[in-house]
Amino acid sequence: MKIYLYFALLILFLSSCISNKEVTYLQGKPVSNSEIKRINNIPYKLQIDDILNIRITSNNKEIVAVFQKNDLENNSRLNQNGDFENNQAYFSDYSIDNYGNIRIPTLGEINVLGYTELEVREKIENKLKEEFINEDESLFISVKLSGIRYTIIGEITNSGVKIVSQNRVSIIDAIAISGDITDVGNRKAVEIIRKSTNGTEKHIIDLTNIDALNSEIFYIKSNDLINIPPLKQKSWGTGTTGLQSLTTVISVLSLVTSTIILARNL
Repeated sequence: MKIYLYFALLILFLSSCISNKEVTYLQGKPVSNSEIKRINNIPYKLQIDDILNIRITSNNKEIVAVFQKNDLENNSRLNQNGDFENNQAYFSDYSIDNYGNIRIPTLGEINVLGYTELEVREKIENKLKEEFINEDESLFISVKLSGIRYTIIGEITNSGVKIVSQNRVSIIDAIAISGDITDVGNRKAVEIIRKSTNGTEKHIIDLTNIDALNSEIFYIKSNDLINIPPLKQKSWGTGTTGLQSLTTVISVLSLVTSTIILARNL
């Protein structure tokens, strides 16, 4: 009976430890995949709830004045964790509504849903040249996303809504900004939930495999939801390291031994 008990506890000890392979990122040799690289280089297409920062420069002072809302709009700051310290961009920039439109002073509503930043810039530029800017007047327009917004939850050190002031953000960037995955987070099955024109999509990526670099979802998109599920060791509560698991096994063994001794003495 004791032999079977010790054997069962040994199996529990060996299976409860979290191995280095489960916590090490991007293992193995990279494999080139030109098709995935092409997909990752496709420009981002705007979605509902994205916020656009639009700037115009021209020697036509009247049209420029329309777009000069408030100097404070440039002061939106992000702290080191990518969290908003100031929500002024939400009020000063141009938010895409549920119909895919932005509403610009003088120009009115412009549909931008599914367009790239370059296409929106050209659309605004053409409309200004047609109606307000003469041929002898200069015109320069900048259209950019007001940061890439994502939500990260689950086994992550610092969960929440993050906004990164970059044009492109990888899943590794997003995790690093959020303080890294905990020891009991499943790096082999990171979930990315994404809204698209076809509905809601759910993707799973294995970050312990270097082939993740070639995945079409390696670069996140604005409004993505990233979920880090737990490893089975968390529900078992046996510890994340060999020492912690050994301590748990010894405690269980001591309890069982004490129970047997007491039972025999009764």
